Amino acid sequence: MMDRLLEICALDGTSGDEGAVRDYIKSSIHADKVITDNLGNLLVFKKGRKTPKNRIMFAAHMDEVGFMVTDITSDGFLRFGAVGGIDPRVVLGRAVRFMNGTRGVIGTKAVHQQSADERKKAPDFDALLIDIGAENAEEAGKRVSRGDCAVFDSDSFRFGSGFVKSKAIDDRAGCLIMMDMINGGPEYDAWYAFTVQEEVGTRGAKAAAFTIEPDIAVVLETTTACDIAETSGAKRVCELGRGCVVSYMDRATIYDRELYQLARSTADKLGIANQTKTLIAGGNDSGAIHVSRGGVRTCALSVPCRYLHSPACVINEADYTATAKLAEALLSAFAEL
Repeated sequence: MMDRLLEICALDGTSGDEGAVRDYIKSSIHADKVITDNLGNLLVFKKGRKTPKNRIMFAAHMDEVGFMVTDITSDGFLRFGAVGGIDPRVVLGRAVRFMNGTRGVIGTKAVHQQSADERKKAPDFDALLIDIGAENAEEAGKRVSRGDCAVFDSDSFRFGSGFVKSKAIDDRAGCLIMMDMINGGPEYDAWYAFTVQEEVGTRGAKAAAFTIEPDIAVVLETTTACDIAETSGAKRVCELGRGCVVSYMDRATIYDRELYQLARSTADKLGIANQTKTLIAGGNDSGAIHVSRGGVRTCALSVPCRYLHSPACVINEADYTATAKLAEALLSAFAEL
């Protein structure tokens, strides 16, 4: 399972440029209806053994955070902006790659050239440059153009006791769970929305929900875990190794109370490890979905993940498995509400 996750995470797909991920998913699923809408969402219908009382939609986003070239300096360096919410502190010195294979390194001026104030804080994006080894602007322009996107260029691997590290686990984990649900012969009919542009404002989800018109939506995501050294209590938010995270509220959504309680009780009944957050933080495609048309009852299941939006997202395989099992169980539970 984790080998397949690392395979899909290795694909490059910044917001607005998710084509490689979409093509991979299309080639890997067996469904009754597959639609690519005008934004690039992949909308999939899979007929099950039964027809549900409610129209159910599962959703996960294909895009990942990255960088977009905004200018090329006279000496061949690239100015850029962030695509999605990236902390500048995690990018300095990182390797990046472009869709055409061009590679580079993110840098800034040397420490001994910085002022005392500059050395006290992380540089902002406007102080960073991508070095692609070009001699001048003309040479750089032959490799990269304004508007081209890059992603973190980092290795993926397993380590410790069930831990997995990769870029783009947010949210290729949710995508893979849905792919396995589609191919696994589900009990009930359902729609599956592989959405675009979540990282820049949940834009794809808005269009997908409008098209599908679900009664109930289940968003499959990753969510920030802060269970690291010297962090205690509520500030840990959620923890790796404690199971699927079922959300009750975040900065974009107050989740349907009945669905939240049913998700927790179903997990407990089936012996699926589960937890919830200890802080109201973050947001995901639920924010757009739950206010679509006349409103959509929405639930969110997440794999807890350390170091989100970095080249080193880290999850635990057991939490991924718990999330996948609960998603499958909720298709049946929600279908008959």
